[in-house]
Amino acid sequence: MTAFVLVAGAHTGGWVWREVAARLRESGARAYPVTLTGMGDPDRPAGPDTDLETHIHDLLRLIDEVDAAEVVLVGHCYGIFPVLGAADRRPERIARIVHLDAGMHRNGDQALTLVPDEAVRDRLSHGPGAADGARPVPPPALDAWQRWGSVADIPPAVLTRLAERAVPQPAGTLTQPLRLTGAVSALPSTGVLCTGNGSGIAMVEDLVRMGDPRFRALADPRVTFFELGTGHWPMLSRADEVAATLLRAAAGEGHRVTAAAGERPGHLRPFLLDVPRRRRERIGRVDLHLPGDLPGTLPGDLPAGFPEAGGPWPAVVFVHGGPVHPDVRPTPRDWPGFVGYARSVAGLGAVGVTLDHRLHDLADCGRAAQDIAEAVDLVRTDPRVDADRVALWFFSVGGLLSADWLAAPPPWLRCVAATYPVLAPVPGWGTVDPRFRPAVAVRGAERLPIVLTRVERERAGIAVTVEEFLAAAKECEADVEVIDVSGGRHGFETTDRSGQARRAVERAVRSVVGHLRG
Repeated sequence: MTAFVLVAGAHTGGWVWREVAARLRESGARAYPVTLTGMGDPDRPAGPDTDLETHIHDLLRLIDEVDAAEVVLVGHCYGIFPVLGAADRRPERIARIVHLDAGMHRNGDQALTLVPDEAVRDRLSHGPGAADGARPVPPPALDAWQRWGSVADIPPAVLTRLAERAVPQPAGTLTQPLRLTGAVSALPSTGVLCTGNGSGIAMVEDLVRMGDPRFRALADPRVTFFELGTGHWPMLSRADEVAATLLRAAAGEGHRVTAAAGERPGHLRPFLLDVPRRRRERIGRVDLHLPGDLPGTLPGDLPAGFPEAGGPWPAVVFVHGGPVHPDVRPTPRDWPGFVGYARSVAGLGAVGVTLDHRLHDLADCGRAAQDIAEAVDLVRTDPRVDADRVALWFFSVGGLLSADWLAAPPPWLRCVAATYPVLAPVPGWGTVDPRFRPAVAVRGAERLPIVLTRVERERAGIAVTVEEFLAAAKECEADVEVIDVSGGRHGFETTDRSGQARRAVERAVRSVVGHLRG
């Protein structure tokens, strides 16, 4: 018989699993919804020393008491921290770990990264030893739960109950680092990804195929995946589906990610347009693709007023997304998509600039922004570049880095472009400095031209940020041109060779270069 130990996220207790547990028991399994110390059980109130270790010991006591051949630990959001800690100490008792819309955390990680409120994170960063840092974290107000994750499909009455029953989270559970010996890494695991909250199997496959060593383990045959088409609290929005998925996960079912030898990942496939090579110069982390032979290779003539030889030429700086691990090779400036875009604008008389910035983690946005600013300074001081005619073009998660430029655009910035961008922090993806929120920064863009390429089959969590951005842009009457790619997916330029995709890229390139005239 299989026993499911169900561990909820921050501010909640075992009550959130009521319907899921009932369905599991109806199937013949055992279900143990857990209310950790200080999370609502009057018999186990929080004390000043309640921390992550307290919650790990809560689970260890239960695991030792459960009389079942197979124990499956299920951790949702914060709940995965005590789940991993307990499994690491009782690996012989655990048949599988299920990450229910929960991250892949390692030794030394803190649950503090899950807290969306920067002020709370700053307070807690003083540590539980400080009086201010030891105060519990109050639960979100009714209208603030979406900052912790998508509330899609939760009935209004259930969301109200969630807010009413939520309890303060002991500070030490968020600040104490997770300590693992490595034993947990040998256990079978399943990721249940909630597409309404921005994650999905396609994203996992992209991470694995990109070559990031942090995600190599996800291609292990003992690791399986499921998707649920709902928000971050599926136990409240899709209880039946959650129970059915947990039963399938316990049986070893689910999608397995493969990283076949010799298989070319999507981001390393050829660019969808046939553009000739251009003279390229490498300066530190920056590459300049120079116009060279003119006119351009895209349909149409060279834009009027552009110099034919020697410059100074306008420039388009392409900013890649991420996070990209520093060991990934080739680095983004050599990926066919960015090289293809750079050659395309060079074919129309502008310097195409690709660069490697250091967005190795979402917490690195500030460092990456500094890299971009330095690259722009380098480009504008090059005598072959017209310093008064520069465009910045952001891709994917790199879209967050457009915020500084939108909030206070300098006079030489003639256009900002964004392709399948992330334009606001996505709940559950990790900590992002609130400075990097283009959906807010756009209010300062005034009449700066913005060219936004939107794909029809975008990941749900990212699509929400685009709609938030467009709503804010409409309200402040920003100058936004939207280019829609019918049937397009994230990264379509190297995975889709349809006429629609080609036309979208050609239109975007011509639009951006067109804004550099005069």
